[in-house]
Amino acid sequence: MAEDRTANPAANPRILILGASGQLGHELQRSFAGLGPIVAAGREAADLADASQIRALVRRVEPDLILNAAAYTDVDRAESEPGLAHAINAEAPCVLAEEAARGNALLVHYSTDYVFDGFKLDPWTEDDLPNPLNAYGASKLAGEQAIRGVGCRALIFRASWVYSPRGKNFLLTMLRLARERERISIVDDQSGAPTSAFELARATRAVVGGVLSGDFGPPRQWTGIYHMTCSGSTSWFGFAQAIFERAATLLNVKAPELVPVRTAEFPTPARRPRNSILCNGKLQINFGVELVPWQSALDQVLQAIRDPASTSTEK
Repeated sequence: MAEDRTANPAANPRILILGASGQLGHELQRSFAGLGPIVAAGREAADLADASQIRALVRRVEPDLILNAAAYTDVDRAESEPGLAHAINAEAPCVLAEEAARGNALLVHYSTDYVFDGFKLDPWTEDDLPNPLNAYGASKLAGEQAIRGVGCRALIFRASWVYSPRGKNFLLTMLRLARERERISIVDDQSGAPTSAFELARATRAVVGGVLSGDFGPPRQWTGIYHMTCSGSTSWFGFAQAIFERAATLLNVKAPELVPVRTAEFPTPARRPRNSILCNGKLQINFGVELVPWQSALDQVLQAIRDPASTSTEK
C-alpha cells in the first residue's frame, strides 16, 4: 500500500476507523469523508479481544490516522465480564498505540466520564484524579494509561452520555418505552452532559484537521487527554423531559408520565457517578473548539430521526 501514499500524508491521510458500525463510528465516517481514503472496520474486520487480529489489520491498512470508536460499552454487563471489557477497552488501545508509534500515525481514542467517581461537586477537569466506580470505568482508564505509556502521537477524548439516531442509547430507549408504557421512572440525581455522536464527530474533525495541518504545533504541545462534551448539563430525568418536549412536536410522540427517582431506588449491577459533568476548557483553549449546547444537539438528532435524508454534519 505504500505506493498509494502522497508525498505529504498529512494532506491526504489514509484513515482507519475502528467501530465503524457503531453510533460514533458511523458519524466519524461522515465527518471525515473527503479528508483522505477511509477504511471503515467493523466487528467483522477484527476481533478487538484478539491483539494479533488488531495488529494485522493496522499493518494491512498502514494508516496515517487511526480513529478508535470501538469499545465494550455495556456498563452493567462489564461487572460480570471484566476480562472481556479490559481486553477491548484497555489491551486493544495499547496495541493500537504501539502500531501508531511503529507507523508514525496519529491515534484518536475515546474515553469516558466514568473514569471519575462522581463525588466532586464541580465539573471534572483533566487534572482531576480518576477513581472509577465500576469495571467499565476501570477498563477505560486502563486504556488511557496504556496509550500514554506507549507515548505515541495521541488524542484521547473523554465524552459522556453519548447518543445518536442509531444504535443503543438513552434517547432511543426513551422513544421505545414511550410506545410501550404510560409511565416511566427516571433517575434524577445523576448529572452529566448529553453529547450527540454528531457533535463528537464534528469536533473531532475540527481538532484533527488542525493537528494534521500543523496549526497546533508539534505533538508535545497537543498530545494528551481532553474532555469533549456538549455544553451545559442536566440529569437523566431532565434529559428525558427535554426529549419528550421536543419529540411531541418533531416526531408526534405522546409523552408518558415521567417520575423522578433516586439512584438508590433504581439499583443496577454497576455503580454510576453522581456527577459526570466534564469541563471542556482545555479543549477550547488548546484548539478553539467548542461543542454546541446539549439542547441544540438533541434537536439536531431528533430532526435526523424524523427525516434521515436531511441529516448533515459539518465537515
